[in-house]
Amino acid sequence: MNTANKITMIRVFLVPIFMVLFLMESTVCHYAALGVFVLASITDAIDGHVARKYNQVTTFGKFVDPLADKVLTTAAFLILMYYDRMDVGALMIVLVREFAVAGIRLVAAGEGKVVAASMWGKLKTVTQMVAIIVAMLLLPIQNTFLGVHPKLISDILIWISVVFTIISGVDYIAKNWNLMEMK
Repeated sequence: MNTANKITMIRVFLVPIFMVLFLMESTVCHYAALGVFVLASITDAIDGHVARKYNQVTTFGKFVDPLADKVLTTAAFLILMYYDRMDVGALMIVLVREFAVAGIRLVAAGEGKVVAASMWGKLKTVTQMVAIIVAMLLLPIQNTFLGVHPKLISDILIWISVVFTIISGVDYIAKNWNLMEMK
């Protein structure tokens, strides 16, 4: 396993640590979980950079990297929903897109092809991670923040990420429509 793939696997292993810390009823643990989430998010940029710079792009990496992102962001979205900082409709849109893209990747893999992340998919991931980080930062704040309720700020950022989620999903389907044709 090359360095880029090892960095991706670190992200996968950080997810349960993030979840356990966040579900502890302690502000200190919430912020520790936020630190773990930020670290895991940073590994997403690092593994891609290392893979390209040192020619370590692999089929495994193209498959596991987006999966690691999905596991990380879905865990965070579920926690935010648990704390009433994410709308179930927004989460359903995200999950439907993720299952659709995963299905496309599986069909492509069955034909010996790899569907790499597109620029829209990367933008989707970045906007989701930013929305999650801000929502987690604001979670302990129950009163207005700069004249706005923290839940409203979280909702706006999450719905912005949902828009990019939809755009990237449509982009993946459009670019890979030929994989879904009946043969």
